[in-house]
Amino acid sequence: MSFRLQPTPPARPNRCQLFGPGSNTKLFAKMAASDADVINLDLEDSVAPADKDQARANVIDAIGSIDWGRKHLSARINSLDTPFWYRDVVDLLEQAGDRLDQIMIPKVGNAADIYAVDALVTAIEAAKGRAKRIAFEVIIESAAGLVNVNEIAASSPRLQAMSLGAADYAASMGMQTTGIGGTQDDYYMLQGEARHYSDPWHWCQTAIVAACRTHGLLPVDGPFGDFSDDEGYRAQARRSATLGMVGKWAIHPRQIALANEVFTPSNAKVAEAQAILDAMTAAKARGEGATVYKGRLVDIASIKQAEVIVNQSRMIAAG
Repeated sequence: MSFRLQPTPPARPNRCQLFGPGSNTKLFAKMAASDADVINLDLEDSVAPADKDQARANVIDAIGSIDWGRKHLSARINSLDTPFWYRDVVDLLEQAGDRLDQIMIPKVGNAADIYAVDALVTAIEAAKGRAKRIAFEVIIESAAGLVNVNEIAASSPRLQAMSLGAADYAASMGMQTTGIGGTQDDYYMLQGEARHYSDPWHWCQTAIVAACRTHGLLPVDGPFGDFSDDEGYRAQARRSATLGMVGKWAIHPRQIALANEVFTPSNAKVAEAQAILDAMTAAKARGEGATVYKGRLVDIASIKQAEVIVNQSRMIAAG
């Protein structure tokens, strides 16, 4: 391990990020009452251009008028290549009050994008005397975003999380698919007549996780478009969790329970991890640096792996 230790990411549950369009006010109370850890009130892709101003006003009102409980409350602004984003930032910070926790910045291509938003946010906070410092989450959804993922992750102390936006990423990369996440029918290898399907999102997810862990951010998997396919969602979420991601988006309420199920360590996994920690504690008492647990070697590296699971379980229980 380098003597420059990895920063610790924010200690808050982020298993499920539920999205809802700012133009549909009927959804807000239901979102607040849901089991999602993070609420994303959307001003971007789910809102038609003609509805942007009204959606922004709806979100500002909802932030102050609805009881969001202990949820991490986020608003996704429009991307920096549109004429809408600056007004999103100005109106949210000047009118929405202190309940808003985070701004989600889509289609980030480099660190300069974050600098631009950060400069505007900082000026408004100073001018208005805002008590709570707004956090950022960014979405990697382009070839440029992936190439520059490490500089983006290091771009601002406001940055807490990073998500993968599969649909726009696929378009930017020129991928021949209209699917949003999950297995792609034409992405396979042949062994005789048997098809073996690979994960076309693996490299991008791994790059995001590595950048996030290096800079103390929460890595989050993005949307799964077919909300009628529970097993497909579970499969992708499990792959993401195994790679080190802490949660996944829900674009439909039925996906909330699936995300929480996958990204909450099971009782069996927690018990196994705790047993490994107990075995290593006993080994240390005997002056040993390693021991055998259920026929396999466990050592200091095993402690670090087990602590991830135990600590995650405790944080979710406390949240």
